[in-house]
Amino acid sequence: MKLYEQLLEALSVRIEQGYYPVGSKMPSIRTLSKERSVSISTVQEAYQRLEERGLVEVRPKSGYYVLGRSTTPTLPEVSRPAQRPLEVSHWEQVYHLLNTEKGVGHLSLGTAMPDVSSPTLKLLKKALVDSAKRTEDPFINYCDLRGSEKLRKQIARLALDSGCKLHPDEIIITSGCQEALVCSLRATTSPGDVVATDSPSFYGSTQAIKALGLKALEIPTHPETGISLEALELALDQWPIKAIQVTPTCNNPLGYTMPEDRRKALLRLAQQFDLPIIEDDIYGDLFYASPRPRTIKSFDEEGRVLLCSSFSKTLAYGLRLGWVAPGQCTERVLHKKFVSTVSNPPIQQAAVAEFIAQGGYERHMRIMRAQYQQARDLMIDLVERNFPEGTRISYPEGGYLLWVELPIEVDTIKLNKCLEEHKISIAPGVIFSASGKYRNCMRLSFAKKPDEAVNQAIKLMAKQIYQLLAEA
Repeated sequence: MKLYEQLLEALSVRIEQGYYPVGSKMPSIRTLSKERSVSISTVQEAYQRLEERGLVEVRPKSGYYVLGRSTTPTLPEVSRPAQRPLEVSHWEQVYHLLNTEKGVGHLSLGTAMPDVSSPTLKLLKKALVDSAKRTEDPFINYCDLRGSEKLRKQIARLALDSGCKLHPDEIIITSGCQEALVCSLRATTSPGDVVATDSPSFYGSTQAIKALGLKALEIPTHPETGISLEALELALDQWPIKAIQVTPTCNNPLGYTMPEDRRKALLRLAQQFDLPIIEDDIYGDLFYASPRPRTIKSFDEEGRVLLCSSFSKTLAYGLRLGWVAPGQCTERVLHKKFVSTVSNPPIQQAAVAEFIAQGGYERHMRIMRAQYQQARDLMIDLVERNFPEGTRISYPEGGYLLWVELPIEVDTIKLNKCLEEHKISIAPGVIFSASGKYRNCMRLSFAKKPDEAVNQAIKLMAKQIYQLLAEA
């Protein structure tokens, strides 16, 4: 790495870890030059790159200051879902969303896909090409049923950041996190069983519940602290729940990150009722601050937590590389994996393993976390300035998804139909509920820093919202 790149990375880490708080003044160019024994031009180049990443801003005749939002928006209300097990609905809306995401010239503001334009992914692209050249008969040979050992070793190393000490043999590679969730549900439940979930909840997991003939019991959820443990305990006393499925870090779509004491309490509750926890940690590595939160799995000494994750939301959706550490359920999950897809293509596994081993993953994460944090603040500012009074917005501490709660009179399915005439789409709130709640809510993505196209789309969206309010 060049000198300015070394300084850039060092300053980025210090900002990420809070050594330089939001709004604080950075060291002067001359001070850094003396401290680091580098030229003034080296420091200037590093500061210019920090500014491009959106981590700092320059104030004339004053210096560089750390950027970031210092106030929390008005958060969504605590959810109040139906207090009984339900069959999941709204597959048609989910299917519609997945189709509109791929339209040419279409601006999808509801999609949960990472920004793949970063130069830090060039090393991964090169690794993919090199893997295709090196792998012997890559298109005809099966991988190990558990997946590539090299990749599993690298995943085990990354898991240490979340407090998990996993052996590579405890990890099973899957076709994205979706297959990890499906195999985990199939290994812990039977058709007709009840699964407790946070609410709103990721439509992929609720649709898996639907496909497996299960019922979802949605638990009230706080936009900052997550699933209500008090409501969950009451539900466990009342209903024959067989598994608990949660996304405790950078939750999709509500954005909460469950505090550590509540994670431990949730695990104790699962122990008390002898239930498995299916933990979706797909956005965990995108937590803005350092260190990232520990997983519930990291506190589990019995193997009752099935930890699921993926590289789809951190690197590229099309890789379709996920993984699961199923604990006590390893053999059952392995069997479900076998009857589902047998194994995964070797080229992607070899490339991602190499990318992690060379340090490319950690560097990419550092840059993307900074980008997403800045984009979050810009998107919240756009929504606050344009949307009507009474709008509530989540404040995620990681990832690139916002949950927006509009006045009760606004129907986001109608809003989405209006927007699609202009080749714009959102993710209506109803698809994140088993019962079709959250009709006045929507999920917005800020994976790419809001540009003029997004700015105009938000203004158009606001115009349509005011029109729907007028018609109500």
